[in-house]
Amino acid sequence: MTCRAAVLIALTASLLCACATNPSPGSVPALLDRVLPTQALLIGEQHDAMEHQALQRDVVLALAARGRLGGVVMEMAEQGRGTAGLPNDASEEMVREALNWTPDGGWPWAAYGPVVMAAVRSGAPVVGGNLPRSRMREAMGEAALDGLIGAEAVRQQREAIRDGHCGLLPESQIAPMARIQLARDRAMAQTLESAVQRAGPGKTVVLVAGNGHVRRDLGVPLYLPSDLKHQVLMAQAGEAKFSGQPADAVWRTPALPPRDHCVELRQRMPAR
Repeated sequence: MTCRAAVLIALTASLLCACATNPSPGSVPALLDRVLPTQALLIGEQHDAMEHQALQRDVVLALAARGRLGGVVMEMAEQGRGTAGLPNDASEEMVREALNWTPDGGWPWAAYGPVVMAAVRSGAPVVGGNLPRSRMREAMGEAALDGLIGAEAVRQQREAIRDGHCGLLPESQIAPMARIQLARDRAMAQTLESAVQRAGPGKTVVLVAGNGHVRRDLGVPLYLPSDLKHQVLMAQAGEAKFSGQPADAVWRTPALPPRDHCVELRQRMPAR
């Protein structure tokens, strides 16, 4: 069995292929044959890997060609924004306005525009799933969020915040910052559930989000109803290993150039 074939059938406990590969667009139909039918397909990504956004676009195009695309939920746009009501031939400017996709939002349109427009052209709605910025401060103080998922998942979320900020955050900020992540996962799950209900039977709604958000053991799946059928596909650049079984399939792409984000963060955020 080739490494590429192993990636495509990694839907059991053996999730991780031993070598990195750069799958071709032609592999997407074979992948969909293995994850469908499902009401929701959660696609995780590394935000700086353009191959992952290309995968999202190809999945959307393939689902649309099969008549199965029910919509796309994007981490990159806030809840309450969407393209419903726009014509299939809407301009990119119209779509960006509908999603409130602005340059200062931090998500490059050049990277995500193709997946968004592929859905719009097919007639499927694109909706924002992320927690609005205006609600983030409220979420920091919402201690009830800590009880919505297991204690181990909460601990890992806090550890991810600590490590992701390179130890620069004061300990008093770890739990509040982790709650923002929990609230974002809950918001995306709520949006995804609503989109699935609107799409109806026989359709698949795609969620596009970072790998941390789609993990079965930590993210959006923990907030979904038990009867909502979903599959998790994580796109991974390089050979990083995952603990546990966070996904139903892993799509491997070549490793990215090494980058020390802690150096960049320290320049913006002095150690305390």
